[in-house]
Amino acid sequence: MTDFLSDFLFFFQRLTWLSVVDIFLVTLIFFTILYILRDTQAMTLLRGVILVVVLIVLLTSLFNLPAFSWLMSTTLPALLLSIPVIFAPEIRRTLERIGRAGFSIHFSDTQNQETQLEAMIDAVLSATARLSARQHGALIVFQRLDNLEEYIETGVRMDAVVTPETLLQIFYPNTPLHDGAVIISDLKIASASCIMPLSSNGILESSPERQMGLRHRAALGISEARDSLSLVVSEETGDISIAQSGRIIRDLNIDRLKNILVAFYRPAGLTRQSGFIKGIFSFLSHKKEL
Repeated sequence: MTDFLSDFLFFFQRLTWLSVVDIFLVTLIFFTILYILRDTQAMTLLRGVILVVVLIVLLTSLFNLPAFSWLMSTTLPALLLSIPVIFAPEIRRTLERIGRAGFSIHFSDTQNQETQLEAMIDAVLSATARLSARQHGALIVFQRLDNLEEYIETGVRMDAVVTPETLLQIFYPNTPLHDGAVIISDLKIASASCIMPLSSNGILESSPERQMGLRHRAALGISEARDSLSLVVSEETGDISIAQSGRIIRDLNIDRLKNILVAFYRPAGLTRQSGFIKGIFSFLSHKKEL
């Protein structure tokens, strides 16, 4: 006990304000990495890597295994070099978020802008309710901070006002534009029949319901690749789902969908993001998250 107290006092005697800053910066870096990787497939891979490293350290330190130690010391540098390849998508998204620092979407507070925003949300809600009732599949992607131009170019450019009739016509079965996604940018339909990246996450296969098709996988995929919100109407059941940041919430009604869309567009900057996230997760206590 005496040795412990002496070591403890020795530590604080050598502690300076630069040491505090140093520890804080290292803690901040690890916290940021873990925060960005939370609830992603990369977190599972990271846990696996940490488990393997711990096992290797225990085996080489507790037992005399010269051949195994030589193999690990030889291959460990190659394993460390492979980490950037494994986590390439997460690293890219992190750099994109750093590049977006300080940038936010801001809508004017003028009466005209407020009217356009309300009209767009009402049109989406009306179309979604009718698509759900008719069991017409649909995928609508709302652009957020990330530019979706590369995905807009894969579809048919429209630059059209968002109306229920337009969305119903686009997603009417067997029409030329019903396959793919509609991208809404700047309160307008930027493009239709757009090709979205498919999610590689196993969250859909693990679902007890096997009613998840390509639309849901595409909704998850674009939410993982870009900062956006995806609205899905199931062709099989008419269920309404929302995907954001690699998560999907199913069985939403129109009232809850309206709350999410309002939270998505109304706040500005960090307040907007915080409000949206709180709005999303406030429903997790009521709805089952896949």
